[in-house]
Amino acid sequence: MSIYTKNGDRGITNLIRSGNVSKADDRINLVGTVDELTSHLGLVKVMLKDQPDTVRILEKVQRSLILLMAGIADPYNKEYRVKPDETEILESEIDRMEGLFDRPKEFILPGGCRLSAELDIARTVCRRAERALASVTVKFGSDQGSRQYLNRLADYLYILARYTDARREGRLTGKDQDEPVMTEVHSAAPAAGSASDAVVAEVMKRIGLPARMNLKIAKRLIEKIEEEAKREGKAAVIAVCNPQGNPVAVHVMDDAFLVSFDVAMKKAYTSVAVKMSTMELSRIAQPGGTFYGVDKMDGGKIVIFGGGVPLVHEGMIIGGLGVSGGTGEEDHHLAEYGLSVLPQILREEI
Repeated sequence: MSIYTKNGDRGITNLIRSGNVSKADDRINLVGTVDELTSHLGLVKVMLKDQPDTVRILEKVQRSLILLMAGIADPYNKEYRVKPDETEILESEIDRMEGLFDRPKEFILPGGCRLSAELDIARTVCRRAERALASVTVKFGSDQGSRQYLNRLADYLYILARYTDARREGRLTGKDQDEPVMTEVHSAAPAAGSASDAVVAEVMKRIGLPARMNLKIAKRLIEKIEEEAKREGKAAVIAVCNPQGNPVAVHVMDDAFLVSFDVAMKKAYTSVAVKMSTMELSRIAQPGGTFYGVDKMDGGKIVIFGGGVPLVHEGMIIGGLGVSGGTGEEDHHLAEYGLSVLPQILREEI
């Protein structure tokens, strides 16, 4: 699969639960800034020699930042939250390093050495990310753990830069005085790029996020279901929607009923709206059931007969599938077949 998709050529990208998001959106700006910070920390890592403990901390920081980016892309998933103990690790390191030298109280002019200068750049990018997160918090909300982490990370990078200068100048006290010093590498810092589809996709790949429904996946799924329907001698309309219930693709087989077009789309929508198959919904929507009367809600977009199933990957709904053309049981059977081939399609397409 090519690294370029051309999806963002119009200045539009996607988040996990939101499609057609402008690249000028505050959330995309935040993702890009955090990604930029992660790259700066990568440069700092290669400038360290014989300091495995510091490298491990920075790698842990990078993983936490990737988790933070995932939380921006999917703020409703509590698994993508920076835990308080990650902030506590930074605080412990700040306290340890501050005890090893006299920290200057006056304003610091960055550039004591190449490494401390790179750390100061990373610190200022971190502060920019913190401001971007504040803007996102006002408009969309954010978890407190992420805000605390970025704030403390900037402090950690500042102290690490001052500690680096103190080592170079021989101002350390205690056992750290004799440890190997950090070595400078004369290499250019990576250029900071703007947030794009590739940034969000890379976040999803690194953190193990589920696939996102797109037209290519939807078309492959429809093709498979159509082949199965033909083998069974049935004609149907097959609809696929995204997690928000918006249509991604609708296919009408030859000789399918005209009414099936609308019904298939409603089945796909219903499956993501109630997070269950329409066959299961039909059982609990009978008189006396938990969902009795649900088909009268949402402007008539909810249906309670078989043929709609939520499309799930890695435990998360990535879309909905609706099949209409036969009885509820027949349509449900084709929808279930679609679910069975979805994993193979995703492995081939992502």
